[in-house]
Amino acid sequence: MADEESSDLSISVASLSLDAASPCPALNQAQDEVAYLKTALKNQNMAHKEEIVKIEKVNKNLREELQKILSRTEESAQKGRRDSAPPAVASLSPSASPRMTVEEKFQLVRSIGEECIQEEELRNLLAKKPNPICYDGFEPSGRMHIAQGVMKTLNVNKLTSAGCKVKIWIADWFALMNNKMGGDLKKIRKIGEYLIEIWKAMGMNQQNVEFVWSSDEINKRADEYWPLVIDISRRNTLHRIIRCSPAMGRSEHDDLTASQILYPCMQCADIFFLKADICQLGMDQRKVNTLAREYCDDIKREDKPIILSHHMLPGLQQGQEKMSKSDPSSSIFMDDDEAQVNKKIKKAYCPPKKVEGNPCIEVYTTMEELIADYVSGDLHPHDFKTSLSKAINKILQPVREHFMNDSAAKELLETVKGYTGTR
Repeated sequence: MADEESSDLSISVASLSLDAASPCPALNQAQDEVAYLKTALKNQNMAHKEEIVKIEKVNKNLREELQKILSRTEESAQKGRRDSAPPAVASLSPSASPRMTVEEKFQLVRSIGEECIQEEELRNLLAKKPNPICYDGFEPSGRMHIAQGVMKTLNVNKLTSAGCKVKIWIADWFALMNNKMGGDLKKIRKIGEYLIEIWKAMGMNQQNVEFVWSSDEINKRADEYWPLVIDISRRNTLHRIIRCSPAMGRSEHDDLTASQILYPCMQCADIFFLKADICQLGMDQRKVNTLAREYCDDIKREDKPIILSHHMLPGLQQGQEKMSKSDPSSSIFMDDDEAQVNKKIKKAYCPPKKVEGNPCIEVYTTMEELIADYVSGDLHPHDFKTSLSKAINKILQPVREHFMNDSAAKELLETVKGYTGTR
């Protein structure tokens, strides 16, 4: 679960438009973008009139799509916006909308994942269990980028809207085992608090989410946890465990420490320890989640955890598979100011007329007409980047304001920014 850098990370404009201050922020965002692009294109020359018509058509489709999504999620998201509860949020039982059918729940939950193992199991789970438990986890290891901040908020709110209860595993011990922050647990805990603070500012539905610190929960129920870890470890070869190294952000060929060998066995145990029905993590966690299903086969357990793996948002530079905290040029951080966002997007890899391997264009992958305009050359990278920067800055503004106006949050941010991370 190293850094959990990911999140349905083919971000669409709909995905990125989450503003905690407006009753329908994403639609307002779409309208603002239409006005902005009109002005920019008209100032260039009259030949861009055709582009304006095309962009208006795209945004019309966008508004219709946003309305469908927000009608499902707005009621629950409003309850959690700017929630002032402390980090240890009380566990509340979520309630699915009575208007949602099983198929609607399935489509909403399934939309989060690039891959689902298995779809029929997910559909059956939603039919028989009104409030399934979803597990997500992350190592507190540094500043948060938009893949982890924006997308996790959107994914969690989709899950809670479908009636799911989400347990977010704050893997402080795992970060320690993976040598993050030089193994300083106090720093790791402080970063965990900072990450939670960002999700609160973004509008994550706190009422249906439980944040669980791994060190606290494992110590509290050690007699349940460690026998499970031991049983998983004795049923697997060293080779099979090493294959799970990507879950830690490591390679199978790295010189792993003994704690990093133990790590996958513990992460596999987490799924059963938290009684998770659904593992909602990134594609980089696929091997260790699959290990949990294999363990079910070993112990003859019929109800296997469903794996719902979201896509990984690529880094901003050419050839970067995902955003990384260790490389600031590859990531847009949730606390970046407007100038920093503009600079990073301006320098981002965005070849004209090319979609594949283009990290900027990926944010629009659900908008087929816009993609066609970009490939044809009707939409220039400069105009596209300008619009993208403006959209991202609007999304991040509530977070900036939160850390600016809340003295405790401001102090927390300054503390985290002063830390030097370790791989």
